[in-house]
Amino acid sequence: MGALPRRTALSPRRRHQVRPLPFLEFAFLARNGFLNSLVVGHHLLTDIAICIVAAWLLAVAAQILKQPVILAYLVAGFLVGPVGIGLVKDHESIATISELGLILLLYMIGLEIDLKQILGAGRAITLTGIAQIFGGGILGVILFRALGLPLHPGALDALYLAVAAALSSTVIVIKILYDKHELETIAGRITVGILVLQDLFAVLFLAIEPNLSAPSAALLAQSFVKVFILIAVAFSMSRFLLPTLFRVIAQLPELVLVGALAWCFLLAGLAGQFGLSREMGALVAGVAISAFPYTLDVTAKVTSLRDFFVTLFFVALGMKVPEPTAYPLNGSLIFAAFVVASRLLTIFPVLHWMRLGHRASLLSAINLSQVSELSLVVLALGLQSGQISQTTVGIVSYAFAFLAIASSYALAHTDALLRYGIASLQRIGLKDLGQRNGESAAPVQPRRIFLLGFSWTASSLLEEISRNEPGLLKQLAVIDFNPHVNQELLRRGVRVIYGDVSQRETLAHAGVGQAEIIISTLPNTVLKGTNNLRLLQQLREINPQAQVIVHAELFADVPKLYDAGASYVCVSRLIEAVDLLGLIRAASEKELEHKRKLLDRELADRHEVIP
Repeated sequence: MGALPRRTALSPRRRHQVRPLPFLEFAFLARNGFLNSLVVGHHLLTDIAICIVAAWLLAVAAQILKQPVILAYLVAGFLVGPVGIGLVKDHESIATISELGLILLLYMIGLEIDLKQILGAGRAITLTGIAQIFGGGILGVILFRALGLPLHPGALDALYLAVAAALSSTVIVIKILYDKHELETIAGRITVGILVLQDLFAVLFLAIEPNLSAPSAALLAQSFVKVFILIAVAFSMSRFLLPTLFRVIAQLPELVLVGALAWCFLLAGLAGQFGLSREMGALVAGVAISAFPYTLDVTAKVTSLRDFFVTLFFVALGMKVPEPTAYPLNGSLIFAAFVVASRLLTIFPVLHWMRLGHRASLLSAINLSQVSELSLVVLALGLQSGQISQTTVGIVSYAFAFLAIASSYALAHTDALLRYGIASLQRIGLKDLGQRNGESAAPVQPRRIFLLGFSWTASSLLEEISRNEPGLLKQLAVIDFNPHVNQELLRRGVRVIYGDVSQRETLAHAGVGQAEIIISTLPNTVLKGTNNLRLLQQLREINPQAQVIVHAELFADVPKLYDAGASYVCVSRLIEAVDLLGLIRAASEKELEHKRKLLDRELADRHEVIP
């Protein structure tokens, strides 16, 4: 609103005619200011509504098409932003509000980080994670610098691209591995461990990110000192002060939620005062209280709040994606190809050197072949601080979309990829574990009993044989591709053949054709690349005479398995149901404590391969 006319420039008579009463003048100014604020507020609320509705509609479509929801949010921002149809006008306000989403997102990630898992990570996870993160980062800097991207104070596109390429998507990987029941496999544990180390690396990068514009040894050292102080303060308070406060307010759930949010923004603000990233402070705040008994309740309550602001964050990020011209699209294809190649170059050699076999080594690399949501966060901070261009954000955003879609399909068909990859490695002379041990040179000594695959049930069966029929151990052979299981079985004197039971050549080479008893204890949900029906059909082609025992989860599968030649179909749920009925009776007679003591004694005496 323009300034009022200067009264000194008017004649007394004119001044008397136009001068309003002070109260009316104040009311006039207030009314116009209020209307202006309403207009501004109306535009902002409208823009937020457009963002949320567009994100929701595309997220529903993504769910139907089984695509990542984050991809839908980015596309929504691109469509309603300046490059798209331009429905959203107040981009800056949306970006400011979305910063809350970024802080809450990193706070929630911190709540879910298991420090014990990081500190207790196995040698394979630690070495592979270090090789992947730093090896991939160095390769990325070399490649992107060679492609002409800048790497100097004020323009660090090559460095940010390398860091973005070193991080994999926790959301996509964990969801798919969970759906496939592969989180507890050796490749699944390695994958999750590396993801945790990547999160830790992201914390360190966020710590030094504000000082990258003018890097120096003194500034970097100062940043690490500030990080140490911040972490020390956070963990000291979470150790000595916060438990007492949370116990006091534990009876009022709303105060637990408010207290947890206050803790998040306190650490975020403290980090900002230290000249560190506020987002990094939120991450440290989450990690500091991740072991609290209230964490699950806080996570459940904050999730809806986080989801709203995170949706705005990714929509706002999508608005910054440049127009899909040849440069960002070609750059994204190069970036995506580098991500996949860098995983194979940095993960497979380390795991193979540690004798984990072709399958686990390749599968871990395939599992991690996509771009992380944290990569988009890192780039958003780089763009905010003026260290990278919007084109760089666009390159990674397009690559994120490509790899999110491609890896979703790839992880759903890993068995075909593994067969092709293992065959290719063998053609170039890179031998697998069984071949190194000489198992491919000549047929192995036939055994009377074969266990196909080795999981929990097979582990308990082997323990029963060891206790009650130890003579059967010399007649037993196990086929499995878990190298840790194989090493333990060999240590116990059990004949083990490294291989995939879904492959006919493996079964024939192992000597299944001369077996008398063949047992598959694995359910279809655990078998990889096959199921019990197809496995049974292969076994009957190789050995029509053997007695074959297979597993079934569904009653409808039982007659199909008998028609295919099964000698007996084991339906484990019936055995569990009998045990549970016994426990119900024991509970009714107040004898559960006695049952528990019997089970405790039984478990204490067992020394299984898979405890």
